[in-house]
Amino acid sequence: MKALVVGGSNGIGLSIVNELQDCEHVYILDKSVPDMELSEKTSYEHFDITDSDLSILDKYKDVDLLMITVGFGKLALFEDVPEEMISTYFNVNTIGVIRVIKHFYDRLLSEKDFYCGVMVSIAGFMSSPFFSLYGATKAALKIFIESVNVELEKAGSHNKILNVSPGSIKGTKFNNGDNDLSLTAPLAKDIISRLIAKEDLFIPQYEEVYKTVLKRYHDDFRAEGRHSYEYKQERINQQKHR
Repeated sequence: MKALVVGGSNGIGLSIVNELQDCEHVYILDKSVPDMELSEKTSYEHFDITDSDLSILDKYKDVDLLMITVGFGKLALFEDVPEEMISTYFNVNTIGVIRVIKHFYDRLLSEKDFYCGVMVSIAGFMSSPFFSLYGATKAALKIFIESVNVELEKAGSHNKILNVSPGSIKGTKFNNGDNDLSLTAPLAKDIISRLIAKEDLFIPQYEEVYKTVLKRYHDDFRAEGRHSYEYKQERINQQKHR
């Protein structure tokens, strides 16, 4: 099996690459160079998901597994986000991801097994103050994936897109962290197993944490929004005093 990880140079994408070493070959497409030494079965090519021309993807149409892990977010009130960053958020987190999937859509529609997954976020399931733009980009991805999965089913395909929607992940560079494969390896293995099983939704720590959070949001989204605001405000205060 050949695998392609778009955004595989850092964070959970890098960890997924590391856990796919039993594959015939693993290809990494990312803007930055991978944050580890690559094996002979792994190769890297520079890739900007916001480029107008994504024809570079045509070289990888023979892969059997596609995992898209690109995305960024930073804790900030909407009033503090520069206007030009609005389009950047959507171009990276949403539009670019959808365009990549479009390039491989014939593979999803085919009778042959094709494993496809996207890192979304629990922020796409509820209001997320201090993450308003990030959450909006992920909410759009969530609805896109759910809608397309129905279209695939109705077209007779057994393939699905896996929506991976975690909360905070330790061991990544997201929000000024550092890569630590020892911390991300268990989640990476879980994601791969669910990809191969062709699941359509995976919320890590659902039973332990997010089942209750999502119920609170469903019961009173305003109150849960205020709770989220206060929680993130505390995180920001803690970061300032480090």
